[in-house]
Amino acid sequence: MKIAERPPAVSPTGWLATRAVFEYYLVNYRRTWRGSVFSAFALPLLTMLGFGLGVGAYIDGGVAGVSYLDYIVPGLIASTALQVAIGESTWPVLANFEWIKVYFAQAAAPLRVADILNGHLAFVLFRVLASSVIFLCVAAAFGALRSPWALAVVPLVLLLGLAVAAPVFAYSSAISSDSYLALLFRIAVIPMTLFAGVFFPVESLPVVLRWLAYVSPLWHGVDLCRAASLGVAPQWSVVGHLLYLAAWAVAGWLLAWRRFHRRLAS
Repeated sequence: MKIAERPPAVSPTGWLATRAVFEYYLVNYRRTWRGSVFSAFALPLLTMLGFGLGVGAYIDGGVAGVSYLDYIVPGLIASTALQVAIGESTWPVLANFEWIKVYFAQAAAPLRVADILNGHLAFVLFRVLASSVIFLCVAAAFGALRSPWALAVVPLVLLLGLAVAAPVFAYSSAISSDSYLALLFRIAVIPMTLFAGVFFPVESLPVVLRWLAYVSPLWHGVDLCRAASLGVAPQWSVVGHLLYLAAWAVAGWLLAWRRFHRRLAS
């Protein structure tokens, strides 16, 4: 008797494949989410107590017509989104290529390079979303949100997270040692966090440093989040901010896709 052959397995395509990759990271996250949730509450609480109330007590008259706490909260939310996005786009990406080889196993599934990249980016945005929503809730408890437009901070930080994560994915996939990741934090992340308008207006900086702040995606995210949180107009055009962040996201995704394709196809 002839045994019927089993039809070949059909791999998911399109958004189904992206969802499958995203679910893989969610399953792994089930083991560590408790620690991240605690830090997500502790970080905004301690930062607002230390900077907003502690340092703010020594700033007479506030900044830009509002209290120092109200001024820095939207900047801190944007900065937290950036740090979460970069943290999830550096060592995890390098590990998936160099140490635990997850990307190669996913490519053998088979999944397309775009599915692997988009699924992991979706998880990074999920982490950015969770951290930002928790930060917003803590800020609301402190009365630091002065406008209903503060709800617009959520999609804004997602765009900022993608604008940061996509190019960092490209960078992390192009290196073979985590020494280069430490270098990234020293020469890019820390200066950008300090001088992109999170803690003080960039107009107080020298002209050269001011324009370096304008080039960074964080300043555009900070300006948009601050405008939404305070219910005022941003310093630059809203459309200009959004297009600039979108350009970072698109260019970063294309670079990341090219690097992923080159490494997974070799």
